[in-house]
Amino acid sequence: MKLVTLVLMLMLVGPVETALAQKSAEGLGAPLAEQATAPQESATTQTARLTLDEAVSRALENNLDIAVQRLNPQIADLDVASAHAAFLPTFDSTIGTTSRVQPSTTQLDGGQRVVVDTATYNAGLTKALEWGGASIDASWSNNRNATTSIFSSFNPSYRSNFDFIYTQPLLRGFKIDSNRQRLQVTRLSRELSDIDLRRMVTNTEAAVRSAYWDLVIASEAIAVQQQFVELAEDLITDNQARVELGTLAPIDIIQSQAEAAQRRQVLTEALQVRRTAELILKRLLVSGTDDVLWEAEVVPVDRPRFDASPVDIEAAIRAALAQRTDIARSRRQLDINDINLRAARDTTLPALDLRASYTLQGLGGTQFVRSGLGGEVGSILSGGYVDSLNQLIGNDYPAWNVSMTLSYPLGQSAAETSYARAQIQAKQTQAQIEQMELQIATEVTNAGLQIQSSLRRIEAATAARELARQRLDAEQSKFEVGASTNFFVVQAQRDLADAQRAELQAILDHQKSRIEFDRSQQTSLAQGSIIIVSGGGN
Repeated sequence: MKLVTLVLMLMLVGPVETALAQKSAEGLGAPLAEQATAPQESATTQTARLTLDEAVSRALENNLDIAVQRLNPQIADLDVASAHAAFLPTFDSTIGTTSRVQPSTTQLDGGQRVVVDTATYNAGLTKALEWGGASIDASWSNNRNATTSIFSSFNPSYRSNFDFIYTQPLLRGFKIDSNRQRLQVTRLSRELSDIDLRRMVTNTEAAVRSAYWDLVIASEAIAVQQQFVELAEDLITDNQARVELGTLAPIDIIQSQAEAAQRRQVLTEALQVRRTAELILKRLLVSGTDDVLWEAEVVPVDRPRFDASPVDIEAAIRAALAQRTDIARSRRQLDINDINLRAARDTTLPALDLRASYTLQGLGGTQFVRSGLGGEVGSILSGGYVDSLNQLIGNDYPAWNVSMTLSYPLGQSAAETSYARAQIQAKQTQAQIEQMELQIATEVTNAGLQIQSSLRRIEAATAARELARQRLDAEQSKFEVGASTNFFVVQAQRDLADAQRAELQAILDHQKSRIEFDRSQQTSLAQGSIIIVSGGGN
């Protein structure tokens, strides 16, 4: 049968006749879409009719697995903020007061019992820079001293200092350090969480589509099996009439009754399969057991539609290598490995740091002008804290310093060993990427071949079902005129049932192969991952 004809037949919908002859000739031999599409609705059970698009939309909105995965990017954002906090300025301040009484140990102490009261109020700002690994430290310190020493020239005295220190790594820590390594890794991890969310959404959508078609086919199987049960019961009635007329042996009634019992058992199994398929679909669509859909009976509305267009496997492989989540995730992990490798290499460099500082000083307070060391006070010059600030602002007493420090272990360090290990791991990751690309090409190719195979299976199954229908028609006609037996009629009915089950399975496999082909170009069922190179900044 031509595929176009098959598609048209599968899209037709018509009533099922109730007469026995029409059941055997039309009902059991009709294409899938001509069968009843849903089980009998219970008067007390709420039903929910869903199209495939509505089911997918519900899953994207309510699915709990997706809801959990959506929180991971938010957690990753907090990790990025935490890593970035290392580059935020840190403010510190100290306010305190101290009183100290010292016994005299020398004439220069300024008295037999010297009391010194000190008040301190300091503030500082420290910040690490993202560029070059540099850091700056600015501090402003103030103190007030009051003493009983006769040698003090200022009492109370106010001293203010402003210090600015700039530290710049020249080798180790210049290109990367632990703070920048962590920030860059957390930013890439944030991208990984987005990729994982996309993988979850894509796989959930594919699972919903697959579960939806499982439910459709399970519903169709019930409708088909119900017709076979009715056909078996009609055969019992027909046989009883023939026995009464004396044209049929009583044993044939028992045979037809046994066949009807077996078919009712198969119908019960089909009902259980549908309930299971419905439960699997609900699990993907609801947000919890309090969801109204959880208690409702889901009735699928859409019917299978077949796309006979050729499959471009080569184009699908290129698309998969460019956009699949597992390969995208592995590439982000390669970027993480590159960062860790650079950090590991950085730790093998000597620590050569440039340090520059600049200090401003100021001193103020009430000044005592004495005649010689410890002499009488000749004059008193009033002053205070403002004097120290004016000297500070006027840059009256500057001081600066520039220095370089070098640190390097002699012999092979632990950092060099870690870097060598990280280099070997990096080579492994390249092989893993190539292995993953080959696996992706294999999966996509296999999915494309499954589509082609399923189309051929549908054609063969449809032809087999049509031949089985014709054979049943022939056996039924011969049975009517006494040229065939009850056994051959029952056997023909079984053959037609098997043919229809094979056709249903072929249709389901085709729908799933299409779903799998689309999914295999976007994501994988497993989370792609490669070896993460261990490495650390200084």
